[in-house]
Amino acid sequence: VQLQASGGGLVQTGGSLRLSCEASGPTFSRYTTGWFRQAPGKEREFVAIRRGGNGVTYYRDSVRGRFTISRDNAKNTVYLQMNSLKPEDTAVYYCAATNRGLILSTIRSPSEYRFWGRGTQVTVSS
Repeated sequence: VQLQASGGGLVQTGGSLRLSCEASGPTFSRYTTGWFRQAPGKEREFVAIRRGGNGVTYYRDSVRGRFTISRDNAKNTVYLQMNSLKPEDTAVYYCAATNRGLILSTIRSPSEYRFWGRGTQVTVSS
């Protein structure tokens, strides 16, 4: 599976962006997909995840209610709609996918994801 992320940019506080991640592969709909981010000097952290199959979603506490992960299986694309952006959301955002069955205690760990796209920079100005 190859992933191609896009949609980052510079936005003011309170603004919105939508990230897209287009994937190759015929069975992508079965994959668990997620968005992670990494700010300078910080570890990569999960932002939002959508399980393959049942579509259950998980969000980082700091983005819950502001970000929405969704997927269009017909287009093999995962989206991250980001609203009410804050300066602390500034980071490089990565999409990731895995075909492994993940348990609740590990699904948020970047090390569980086998496939990664190149990052896209999101900068929120104050």
